[in-house]
Amino acid sequence: MARFTRAELEAFNGSVVPDLLGERVRLLFVGINPGLWTAAVGAHFARRGNRFYPALHRAGLVDREIDASDGYHPEDLDHLESRGIGITNLVARASARADELKVEELTAGADRLVALIERVRPRVVAVLGITAYRAAFRRPKAVTGRQDERPGDAELWVVPNPSGLNAHDTIHTLAAAYRAVGIAAGLVAED
Repeated sequence: MARFTRAELEAFNGSVVPDLLGERVRLLFVGINPGLWTAAVGAHFARRGNRFYPALHRAGLVDREIDASDGYHPEDLDHLESRGIGITNLVARASARADELKVEELTAGADRLVALIERVRPRVVAVLGITAYRAAFRRPKAVTGRQDERPGDAELWVVPNPSGLNAHDTIHTLAAAYRAVGIAAGLVAED
C-alpha cells in the first residue's frame, strides 16, 4: 500500500490525472477535480475510504470492488473500459479540497466537458455533486437526477458525490443513484 507524507502529497497540487476513456464510453462519470492522493497514484477516486468503487459494485455496474488506492490494476482498468465506464473531472487540476476551486474554473470546466462529450459521445453523463454542477453549469436551482439539457445528445444527470465529506448520502443511496444512470446507459437491466 502506498503511503505519502503530507509534504509528498502537497507536491501533487496542480497535477493532472488523465481521463479514463476507453474505445466506447457509454457512461461518463464526472468528478469535481482530482484529490492529491488520486494525483499521486494516477487513478480516479483513489483515496481509501472514497465510496465511488464500492457504490459502483453495489449498483451492479462492475462485477467486483475495485481498489485504486495504489493506482489501477490492469485488470480493473480493462474491466471499467470494457463495461463502457469513463471518468473525467470538471476541473483537471488536483487540489487538497474541492472548495479550493474558483467558480471560473468550474464554468471553464463545464465548457471543456461539453466539448469532451461531443467528441466521445457517451450515452449518459453523470456529474458527481450538485453544488459543483450548479456552479459549473450556472444552474443555481438545479436538483439531482436527470437534467433537461442534452450536451452532445447525451443524457445529463447529477448524482451524489462519493466523497466521505458528503455525509448526506450512504453507500446505499450512492449505489441507487449510480444504478439509475447505469440503467439509463444500458449497462444494467432494470429490476
